[in-house]
Amino acid sequence: MPSVMILAGGPGTRVRDLAPDLPKALIPVCGEPFAFHQLRLLAGQGIENVVYVVGYRAAQIRDAVGGGDAFGLKVTYVDEGDKLHGTGGALRVALDEGALPPTFGVLYGDSYLPIELEPVFAAFDATERPALMTVYRNDDRWDQSNAVLEDGVVTLYDKRPEARDSRMAWIDYGFSVLRREVVEAVPREAVVDLAEMYRSLTLGRDLAGFEVRERFYEVGSRVGRTELERHLAADVVR
Repeated sequence: MPSVMILAGGPGTRVRDLAPDLPKALIPVCGEPFAFHQLRLLAGQGIENVVYVVGYRAAQIRDAVGGGDAFGLKVTYVDEGDKLHGTGGALRVALDEGALPPTFGVLYGDSYLPIELEPVFAAFDATERPALMTVYRNDDRWDQSNAVLEDGVVTLYDKRPEARDSRMAWIDYGFSVLRREVVEAVPREAVVDLAEMYRSLTLGRDLAGFEVRERFYEVGSRVGRTELERHLAADVVR
């Protein structure tokens, strides 16, 4: 399967009280860094290559994860340095460093997504669109819904409160597949959020959608970490 880019450069201001001296990727979850759980999940899905895009406290992530041998992965790094470019701009940095494959998955460094990835990549291969977003029928349960899915296409995606639409029953699940051309359209050194890029793609009906059934987990908040720990504990019991 294609490589997966993990966006882990942000400072994690919402969870600073949980681990003030750690990046979000290393917040303790069930007694070990969150990244360990995320990487084992990816390896179990058949992923072999991971590229971490890092920035804030990057050295700590490198020291903890290393080359990925402990997880059965090959892990490499792109470092944004002190100037962060947003989640979309970070991919442009990876492109400029020659680290962006022709097709790749994108995952946030604080997301735990218990789904099968092979069907997601297969759906992307079957579409002519340059990008595919996984979406979850959320109905404002876990967070505010922000997407409209119609016949396998995300026809509207917008996180801005003023752009709320009554048809927005789905939410960006946190995993997407992109072709490199999507990032090539981002200017060098631009500060761009992936949400802006996705919204632009929907305007031209260029964003395919893949609906998943498992809820997402994250460590971007205290509540989120608690829910993830419960989920992982339940998995151990089963």
